[in-house]
Amino acid sequence: MADSTSSPLLSPSDSAADESELPQPENRLPSLGSTVERCLSEFNLSQFLQALLVSLAWFFDGHQTFITVFTDAQPPQSSPATHGGTHSSIISEWHLNPEDPILTGLPASSFFIGCLVGGLSLSTLADTFLGRKNMLFYSCLLMSVSSFFAAFSPNLWVYSFFKFLSGFGRSTISTTSLVLATELVGKRWRGQVGVMAFLCFFCGFLSLPGIAYLNRSSSWRNLYIYTSIPTILYSFVVKFLVRESPRWLLVRGMKDEALNTLRYIASISQSSLNLAVSKVCDVEESSVSNMDIYSALKVLTQKQWASRRISAVMLMGFGIGLVYYGMPLGLGTLSFNLYLSVAFNALSELPSCLLTLVLIDKFNRRSTLFVFTTMCGLFSLLSVMDFGFGATWNKFQIGFESVSFFGATTAFNIFVLYTTELFPTCVRNSALAMARLSGVLGGVVSPMLVAAGRSNRFWCYGVFGLVVGLSGMCVVTLPETKGKALCDTMEEEEGGKQRVVSSDMLA
Repeated sequence: MADSTSSPLLSPSDSAADESELPQPENRLPSLGSTVERCLSEFNLSQFLQALLVSLAWFFDGHQTFITVFTDAQPPQSSPATHGGTHSSIISEWHLNPEDPILTGLPASSFFIGCLVGGLSLSTLADTFLGRKNMLFYSCLLMSVSSFFAAFSPNLWVYSFFKFLSGFGRSTISTTSLVLATELVGKRWRGQVGVMAFLCFFCGFLSLPGIAYLNRSSSWRNLYIYTSIPTILYSFVVKFLVRESPRWLLVRGMKDEALNTLRYIASISQSSLNLAVSKVCDVEESSVSNMDIYSALKVLTQKQWASRRISAVMLMGFGIGLVYYGMPLGLGTLSFNLYLSVAFNALSELPSCLLTLVLIDKFNRRSTLFVFTTMCGLFSLLSVMDFGFGATWNKFQIGFESVSFFGATTAFNIFVLYTTELFPTCVRNSALAMARLSGVLGGVVSPMLVAAGRSNRFWCYGVFGLVVGLSGMCVVTLPETKGKALCDTMEEEEGGKQRVVSSDMLA
């Protein structure tokens, strides 16, 4: 990444595009963003530990997102449905018909419906009433407690209810965690902290088949107990050890709390800190308004530039989510070992995370997103084409599917980082939650396409390719954010675009 002491990191065309979108200020008064950026520019051990603690939420999120691949799986036909008097899945215990897609798919559907409802009803609380830290605490606690009680469900309907509650709590975990982690560091380290969260998700996803394999001779209920209890403990770690975002505290007018947080994690003298924050709070007193619970969503729709951005982001999120959540859903229907299939699928996340770390440092966000959504769509379409080569071509099709999923994973990583940079602190969590919500909506639609694809592959991977390719084109309507400092208020975003911190700010 370019050094923070450089001049604005946009090409002339990008700069012109931004200038046409947002009005220019008449003065250059100190901003919340530039002050906090000055305090957090040096990445120290306290910031690293805080970002790591917050990012660990993705590890537990990975468990609950994909746990039904094992707990709701059809027992192998070549082996008994039970092991040692215990049931390996809900299908064997409750004598469900494996061919009934409604009943067997009800718990997983309930989970994603809970994600949708939770995303709609909870997304703005982290921006307004609760803040990032409390939102993360309550979300992790609700997800883990619901998963724990799911282990004691007497029937399918109670089990599906607890899956709904688990999804409801899970809906804001990844977004709140990512926003909080990136707001605790300066602009130079935002991308690296984001990749830290993706790596935690990879570790959680990859460890799940290992836990399930060790539990293969026991009841499916144990898998929920083994994964939920550590998450409950983690929730209280967040409550007592994690610091609130200083950016959010300043936007909400809580200057004393913000000073305490910055004093704990920032590498700056106390006198400079007091002077800078006091000056900014005096200058921008009027911009720190009393926002109600859902005012963040109202702001996103009232501002023309914000509504254009959120619309484009949500369209991209739907296309990327359709592929990202859709492709792993077919693992249970493959002839391969289920544990190995999930492990191989999880392993594809690792090179994607490492590549993301390189891409965010060297290339701009818009070009990267466009390339990987196009690649994902192209290889997804290639996987359904048949040029008459028979079994030889089928081997290529499997490779095309793998490349397409890798493209979707990398696009997803860049997408969530890019979204956090497109919106100011006062609405950032709400905007990212809406983006993730559109991705979950893609995950809700994908099972129907997967089912239709059993008779005609085009309705699965063909539609995946078309949708993600077309949705990726929306990125051309968005401004570039690479190397720019985060803004904190809507006025700052409008009046100064996204400020690049100059050398005199960091002196």
